Amino acid sequence: MEINNIYLASVKKQMLYYKTIAEKAIDQLETEQLFISVNEDTNSIATIIKHMSGNMLSRWTDFLTTDGEKEWRMRDAEFMNFNSSKDELMQLWNIGWDCFFNTLNKLEPHQLTQIIYIRNEGQTALDAINRQLAHYPYHIGQIVFYAKMLKQSDWDSLSIPKNKSNEYNADKFAKDKSVKHFTDDELNKLQNK
Repeated sequence: MEINNIYLASVKKQMLYYKTIAEKAIDQLETEQLFISVNEDTNSIATIIKHMSGNMLSRWTDFLTTDGEKEWRMRDAEFMNFNSSKDELMQLWNIGWDCFFNTLNKLEPHQLTQIIYIRNEGQTALDAINRQLAHYPYHIGQIVFYAKMLKQSDWDSLSIPKNKSNEYNADKFAKDKSVKHFTDDELNKLQNK
C-alpha cells in the first residue's frame, strides 16, 4: 500500500477517535454544564465546539482551491457567549466534522503535495492536515479536561480507567501480535458503549 494511502487512512482513524472521545465526554454532562466558563479567559465547551466547527468549515470547504481562512468566517464571533440546546450544539459539531471527513474522504493521495493556502501562507495539503491533526485534539483535550471537572458524579473513563493499566496491558499482551491501527480497539469499544 502506498505511504500516502496509509497516511490518509491513519488520519481518518485518529480524527474519528478524537471526535468519539469528545462526544463521550460531552454525553456525560448536562446541557447547562456545556456553557460554563470559570473566568473571562476560559472558553466553555460550547464555545470550543463553536470554534472547532467554524474552523473546520473554513479550512475544509473547497480545501484545495480556496484559502483556508474564508472571508465569510466570523472567527471572533466563535468565542462569544451564546445559548442553545445540547442537540443544536451537537448539530453544529457534526456540521464541522462532516465537512472535514467529506473533504478528507475525497482527497486523493497524490494531492497531499499540492500547495494550499491558509491566510495567504502556502503549505502542502499534508502540512495543512497535520496542522489540524494537532489543532483539533488540542481542543478535544480541553473539552475532556473541562468535562471531568464539571461532572457532578462518577466519571466514565474514555480510555484506560484509572488504576487499571496493569489489567489493560495484561489483556493486550495476552493476545497474539497483530498489525493494526492503535485506535481500532478503542474505537470499537467506544462505539459499542
